Amino acid sequence: MTVSSILRGKGGGVISVAPHDLLASVVDTLATKRIGAVLVTDAAGNVAGVLSERDVVRAIAKHGAAALDLPVSSFMTVEVIHATPQDTVEHVMETMTRGRFRHVPILENGRLVGIVSIGDVVKRRIDDAEHEAQALREYVTQAG
Repeated sequence: MTVSSILRGKGGGVISVAPHDLLASVVDTLATKRIGAVLVTDAAGNVAGVLSERDVVRAIAKHGAAALDLPVSSFMTVEVIHATPQDTVEHVMETMTRGRFRHVPILENGRLVGIVSIGDVVKRRIDDAEHEAQALREYVTQAG
């Protein structure tokens, strides 16, 4: 299975913010949309960074409530690992586990086409295992 199969199921919608947006506004977006991270994109739509709930916690731990009045660019992760729609789900899962992050932007020919979370990857793996188990049950039933 490839990442494209996940994107087909969930769509390619991505919540993104600008580097100059204030952290308070982005925290509101995370809470309202019930998501764990947002991509930070420049005016051309290129990925400039990612801001996760962990980044928010670190910002508040370091700066207190004053962090909420600072731009996202002060706290975002700028070295963003990405994947492509052609990457396997297993590869993306391994990359997330090794890198200890839970969200991966998906780029195709340098253009942002979606984002995949660890939840999306785990859901896909469970669905695949259930389909495989069902196919085996049918095989055993037909063979017997």
